[in-house]
Amino acid sequence: MIRFIKCTPKEYGLTNQVLRSGTAVGALVSEATYAQSPADFINKLSIALKECNETLYWLNILKDTDFLNESEFESINKDCQELLALLISSIKTTKQNSERK
Repeated sequence: MIRFIKCTPKEYGLTNQVLRSGTAVGALVSEATYAQSPADFINKLSIALKECNETLYWLNILKDTDFLNESEFESINKDCQELLALLISSIKTTKQNSERK
């Protein structure tokens, strides 16, 4: 998405923020794969959840400032919402499983 947004250096900050927070989600989920404990897994996914939420914030800014049109935003927003739901579900399930032990 970042490659397709035409912006001047002035707007680079916005696109850089969405790139950083968006890619952080994947990195944190990858780290969680080799978590040392359920608590570590939950912690890493919780941070990924925050980064995903931050990405949604920046996407809304890009839409509100017309760097993304409505259909581009809706497509990306749908993916982010699904990712949020997966992260929340994974965190809840892990917490429930940890409490049962």
